[in-house]
Amino acid sequence: MTSTAASKVPIEFNDKVVRQFMLASIIFGVVSMLAGVFIASQLNFHQLNLAEWLTFGRLRPLHTNAAIFAFVGNMMFAGIYYSTQRLCKCRMGNDTLSAIHFWGWQLIIVAAAITLPLGLSRGKEYAELIWPINVAVAVIWVVFAVNFFLTLHKRNEPSLYVALWFYIATIVTVAMLYIVNHLSIPTSWTHSYGIFGGVQDGLVQWWYGHNAVAFFLTTPILGIMYYFLPKAAERPVYSYRLSIVHFWSLVFLYIWAGPHHLLNTALPKWLQMLGMFFSLMLWAPSWGGMLNGLLTLRGAWDKLRTDPVIKFFIAGVTFYGMSTFEGPLLSIRAVNSLSHYSDWTIGHVHSGALGWNGFMAAGLFYWLAPRLWGTKLYSISMANFHFWIGTLGILLYVVAMWISGVMQGLMLNQVTADGLAVKNTFLDTLQAIRPLMGLRIIGGGMFLLGWIVMCINLWKTIRSGKPVNEVREVAVLQRGQTDTMGMKETFFNDPTACTFGAMLLIFGWIFLPPGADIASLICAIIFGFLAVRRFQKTSHTWALWYESLLHNYLPFTVLTFVAVVIGGLIQIIPTVTVNSAKNVEDRIQKLYEPLELAGRDIYVSEGCYNCHSQMIRTLVPDVMRYGDYSRLGESIYDHPFQWGSKRTGPDLAREGGQRPDSWHYEHLMDPRSMSPQSNMPPYAHLNTKPFDQKALPAKIAVLRQLGVPYPPMDGTEIKMKALEQGVKIATELKKSNIVVRPDSEMVAVIAYLQKLGQFEQPAVEEALAKKGQGVPFPLTPIIPDNGRRANGAE
Repeated sequence: MTSTAASKVPIEFNDKVVRQFMLASIIFGVVSMLAGVFIASQLNFHQLNLAEWLTFGRLRPLHTNAAIFAFVGNMMFAGIYYSTQRLCKCRMGNDTLSAIHFWGWQLIIVAAAITLPLGLSRGKEYAELIWPINVAVAVIWVVFAVNFFLTLHKRNEPSLYVALWFYIATIVTVAMLYIVNHLSIPTSWTHSYGIFGGVQDGLVQWWYGHNAVAFFLTTPILGIMYYFLPKAAERPVYSYRLSIVHFWSLVFLYIWAGPHHLLNTALPKWLQMLGMFFSLMLWAPSWGGMLNGLLTLRGAWDKLRTDPVIKFFIAGVTFYGMSTFEGPLLSIRAVNSLSHYSDWTIGHVHSGALGWNGFMAAGLFYWLAPRLWGTKLYSISMANFHFWIGTLGILLYVVAMWISGVMQGLMLNQVTADGLAVKNTFLDTLQAIRPLMGLRIIGGGMFLLGWIVMCINLWKTIRSGKPVNEVREVAVLQRGQTDTMGMKETFFNDPTACTFGAMLLIFGWIFLPPGADIASLICAIIFGFLAVRRFQKTSHTWALWYESLLHNYLPFTVLTFVAVVIGGLIQIIPTVTVNSAKNVEDRIQKLYEPLELAGRDIYVSEGCYNCHSQMIRTLVPDVMRYGDYSRLGESIYDHPFQWGSKRTGPDLAREGGQRPDSWHYEHLMDPRSMSPQSNMPPYAHLNTKPFDQKALPAKIAVLRQLGVPYPPMDGTEIKMKALEQGVKIATELKKSNIVVRPDSEMVAVIAYLQKLGQFEQPAVEEALAKKGQGVPFPLTPIIPDNGRRANGAE
């Protein structure tokens, strides 16, 4: 399709907002990395838990949110705003929207930095922010989306370049993920309960969590790679066709991979296998994108020696390839049984965060600064020093975590010679990996040092110039030359018909019962053969349709949304019925009493889920160490779920009733008094603070709305029940010469810990038992509890 230009006019790009986002990213990069080095140090030196708002449990969410949303988020917006204006040959859609986006995003970051250390948290990884801030995030994201699509609407370039494809996927998918995972009902201005619970909440959380990595930390940075790497190399992208395959396969496959975070758990096995299957398929598009980036440098490899921007971009793309190889590897169930809950996962995440996001950000900033301030980079030697100290820091960090994770997995899975008990206590593994945790601090510190050197280099660069907004003469595109494709032309054609037909048959193979699944597979193979034959005969028609699609941003956006929404619906909808009292294997969780519910919310607020899981996997060593494996029904009323993703401490799924109240009191007051080698922070502040009695009626009312079967109780009755249980615990503690207020947070947390692992038999199984038909699952622990007690708590 061709277009005619009515006239050429000078256009001044809005580079002010690019400078603002860039500087914000640089500053918050320092903040997030400082927080990371500090919390890594806390894991080795418990004395660094200086106050209740500076404990590891509260600062770890601050670190992750600062790294993802403050550092990478601002970097992403800087790259998108700069490249979109050039690719569309027009100024951003609206300057006011650009300003609202920038300042709104920074206010959200400041609000997160205040609330998270105060313990105001939803308790879900990368989704900890309280509901008023979540509403603000959604509003600002809509502002960004409107501004972006307004720019596409008024563009003066007919076709959408590949970078814009990835930006579109980012905008629509992050909106979907964030809104669904953050759906909740408020109980106050600072607290809410998510509408999902138990296994459904776990699945939704990791559908969001994995794809936050995919569509916030990956796809927009790939778009930045596709624009800035060719610019820096002064070479075109290696393969346009490969970029098409890379984009569509990545956005379709990535959304399915979330369940690989829940392998060997109570998640239904078909979902586990589905997540593993699609995770393995991600190898192809991920490495296709990496190769497309690396091969773009063909004929310009000599620049790698002299240009620090090329160094950072190529190293970043290489780390992307390494991370996207390791991710599918860790999604294999056998490998995951060793790696999950260990430091191996931490190493994997940081190879991507530091190597891919960190280095791409550095390359972007070194490229942008001279152009945005009309000057030259102050020091190439400082940039080279940054590159080498950063690379060594990443390698030291990642290798230390690889070794630490494998060591953890092997030690925790090791059994005694007679095979009757696990050999190592949790504290044994903790002491064994302490030197490696120390190396992580050094590696992270080296990366931080490199970033500070970059800050100095860019500061001197900025001081040597002055802000410059690029002005470019562009041919104004006549309206009506683009964006004319209708929905009928979008969906009713050979490419979409063949794609959706093949998907339906493949889904039949995956989900249909035996016999029908084989028939569906055979039909899929035949259909695929016919589709390939048709493509060979009419490939020019397919190409023309795609070229036409690239001239129409709304149909392109709709197809992208359809591609990502399919995977989410197929994973989440079935668990709506699975996560009910009628489909819970052999156990239903006992309801939390009011005091226990208060204690659970305090546990979440303190960030205890960052170190302790409540999910005993279906692995023999896990069962031998902690007790019977966890069932789906045992967390059915948990909002949010507490399955965990890392064990820096032991699993707590069966903690209830294993120790006296006095042990928990002493352990919370001073963990070293009970476990001398523990690195757990002290929680003495819980002993002096009363739990929030006034909030309990509203909390229970909301949980009743969400389907938790609490009996009708008025506010007075709820408060009295909580205080009565508190008095019982305080009375029990007094027998051990421990005086504690019955309305303290300490008593509430102890009540919660003592409730963990209590369950009831579903009514359907009781009926079967009465009829003499037996029950389909054992109702007693598979392994006697002495296997765990013999190995201690930690």
